Amino acid sequence: MEIFHPSFVVGIGASAGGLNAFKAFFNASPSNTGMAFAVISHIHPDAHSQLAEILSRHTKMTVVLAASAMKVRADQVYVIPGNADLLIENGSLQVISPRTRRNAQVDIFFTSLAIAMGARAVGIVFSGYDGDGAEGCKRIKAAGGTTFAQDISAEVSGMPLSARATGCVDFVLSPDKIPAELDKLSMRLGTAP
Repeated sequence: MEIFHPSFVVGIGASAGGLNAFKAFFNASPSNTGMAFAVISHIHPDAHSQLAEILSRHTKMTVVLAASAMKVRADQVYVIPGNADLLIENGSLQVISPRTRRNAQVDIFFTSLAIAMGARAVGIVFSGYDGDGAEGCKRIKAAGGTTFAQDISAEVSGMPLSARATGCVDFVLSPDKIPAELDKLSMRLGTAP
């Protein structure tokens, strides 16, 4: 069933201030990109995440809470559960709970994404404190993938600025401008996995 295989897997990481960035990104994203999206947000371990429900109001793609052994499919959005690390291996998701380290979930996912997808890995770092995502951007770039960081529109600039400081970010854009760049990337590299 080749049709289900995503052409790219896009990891989107954020923390404080990330919700508006996620909404703007998905509002601007077509529902038939052929890509799969994983949303990695720092959610308090005890919080029941409403994120999947909220994001489903901003895209026609199917939005689900990620679960272990879930196959990654094109035109779907996977949201990290609270108090968990998310990995991608052999086209499937792995959820490790409880999380191994606080506020390292973006790096953990991006690192597994770089290994799993190589040049078809995309990492996007949105608003948040500290530097989660920076190390992951380095890994994605080293594997031939593509990276994005939110521009000055970030409500909290720590995470995107840390990613940019690595020298491994390809594009610095507002969330609503990133989908058009992803479309160009898809055209340039072709859609066959």
